[in-house]
Amino acid sequence: MRHNLGYRKLGRTKEHRRALLRNLATDLFRHERLTTTLPKAKELRPYAEKLITLARRDDLHSRRLVLGLISDKGVVKKLFDTLGPRFTSRPGGYSRILKLGPRPGDGADMAIVELVGSEPVFKKHKEEKKARRDRKAKVREAEAAETAAAKGAVESGGETEGRDEKK
Repeated sequence: MRHNLGYRKLGRTKEHRRALLRNLATDLFRHERLTTTLPKAKELRPYAEKLITLARRDDLHSRRLVLGLISDKGVVKKLFDTLGPRFTSRPGGYSRILKLGPRPGDGADMAIVELVGSEPVFKKHKEEKKARRDRKAKVREAEAAETAAAKGAVESGGETEGRDEKK
């Protein structure tokens, strides 16, 4: 049983584990979605959510605290300018973990960590696909109408010429 053990050590030293969590958090904030192993994802979640909570405050002290943990200033700017305001009305639970199943190479359980509100929208993709299909159908109909008109003109033109020759 895991009573009173605190956190997952992930088979790393303290410094290596801190660096790992910083890098994972930086990538999560940069891309808003991340694929990693399940134990890493479960350790990343509280770490990242504490940083988002600091970003919600949006004062100089919290910005300096976050800069002490995340060295990429562009990511910190995004965290405070876009992600912090996105979660101001939310009392927690800024991220979600989706289990993917075992990795093919070594069987490690994989997971997706994503920020709430940054889910991919597949509905728009379906609408674009339908619009493309409709445009192609209209083009085909127009081509069919042109060919039918051309055939009709050739047939009617041939008949009139034949009549003129008989007279």
